[in-house]
Amino acid sequence: MPPDGDCSRRPARCVRRHGHRLSRVTEQRLWTRTFVIGIVVNLFMATVFYLLMTTMAVYAVDRFSASDAGAGLASSGFIVGAVVGRVLAGKFLDLVGRRRMLIVTMAVFVVAGLAYIPADGLGLLIAVRLIHGFAFGLGNTALVASIQSVIPPARRAEGNGYFGTATTLATAVGPFLGVTLAARFGFSSLFWVASACGLLAMLAALAYRVPERTITDEDRALVKSFRPSSFVDAKALPYAAVMGFGGLAYSSVLAYLAGHTATVGVPQAASMFFLLYAAGSLVARLFAGRIQDQYGDNVVVVPVFAVFGAGMATVAMADSVWAFSLAGLLTGLGFGCLLPSLQAILISRTTPAQVGVATSTFFLILDVGTGVGPVLLGLFASAAGYTAMYWLSAGFVLVSAAVYALVHGFRVGRGAQD
Repeated sequence: MPPDGDCSRRPARCVRRHGHRLSRVTEQRLWTRTFVIGIVVNLFMATVFYLLMTTMAVYAVDRFSASDAGAGLASSGFIVGAVVGRVLAGKFLDLVGRRRMLIVTMAVFVVAGLAYIPADGLGLLIAVRLIHGFAFGLGNTALVASIQSVIPPARRAEGNGYFGTATTLATAVGPFLGVTLAARFGFSSLFWVASACGLLAMLAALAYRVPERTITDEDRALVKSFRPSSFVDAKALPYAAVMGFGGLAYSSVLAYLAGHTATVGVPQAASMFFLLYAAGSLVARLFAGRIQDQYGDNVVVVPVFAVFGAGMATVAMADSVWAFSLAGLLTGLGFGCLLPSLQAILISRTTPAQVGVATSTFFLILDVGTGVGPVLLGLFASAAGYTAMYWLSAGFVLVSAAVYALVHGFRVGRGAQD
């Protein structure tokens, strides 16, 4: 925790302990016009991601008779493009300008959504997925990094939790729209809706106003550098690794839950899982951030790991709709809360000049975990079955918790490391 007299990190706690007055910075309102617009942009961007991510493999098989490998690449190509976009975004973000990068990439986002319609081959489809993901990686990094400048430091975890509710809603709305639209109106309707969501995100971005950093000579020199440190923030990697293992575990339900529920004879349970996941994640994000800001990181993060692991274990054992629903609720309370909590910890330890690279590093490793997970876990499931795969996923949650304990400390209470 901060030393006595230093309230720069957790002003709210210093007020309780030492009676210090809050600074003008900590008195800033969280719910500003810019913050609300940022949530709107995030909602439409994330909806496109989940809308297409959950249907693209099926589309590739249905339209182009793709093999399992081809269908998997059609699905994960978006994430591959996003990873490349995030690496470049962190390096060039402040040079280009955060708002400018967001608007330009949202324009590409719209065009890429329309480009699915004329794509008449699997190769073209994969190329569009790569471009679409690249625009998402650039735009999402610009948005997440810039929103930090409008969240008061004293409410960092709370603000990131509220901001993340847009992603939570998208995890429910996106897959639901994907399945419903494809079944009733055909796959082309998905691409029109994805383009419309991209357009709404771009229009909202035009009204998005954030303070831009003044570029220094050091920043310009860093842009010209091709050292690994200019693309990836080494100090952010430990926390990114925690999130990467968490994303690896969560990718098992994102990619294979529908197959698992069908195997155990309750295919309808998959939709209930994601519905309860969204509910649990929404509840966690509405309240956990304020608790984290008030009482410390580990008061929230330690229980989150326990609940997330329990959710994965419940998926492994579930054989009924109610059991999968419980698993969805636990996973939402766990993984849904882990991301904003870790992001808040990381940003609080990052200088303003490094926010862009740190943010891109954090989500880069998360994307790698989420993208590589379906491949590795799919191979394991082919050999050992879905149940064993979900037990393995629960194990990855334990690995994530162990890395966090090494990086941050695991003691809960007032004396916990902040």
